[in-house]
Amino acid sequence: MANHKSSLKRIRANATKRLRNRYQAKTTRTFIKRLRASEDKNSASELLPKVISMLDRLAKKNIIHKNKAANNKSKLTKFVNGLK
Repeated sequence: MANHKSSLKRIRANATKRLRNRYQAKTTRTFIKRLRASEDKNSASELLPKVISMLDRLAKKNIIHKNKAANNKSKLTKFVNGLK
């Protein structure tokens, strides 16, 4: 166990950040699943910008890798464009 006050504070801060990161990542995954489940183009087109924004935010904060975000955005855009 850590002995310094600063290291104890860092442990608490890391735990808080970890929970926040997990929440944001899980929420984004849920929205991706919701987008993939949508069958009409209008609702998917409305949801796509929100999901792209969430992915960009995760990549910016290094919660996910920037290439993973780019791949997800590309695949989701292709999916939405392919809907009728």
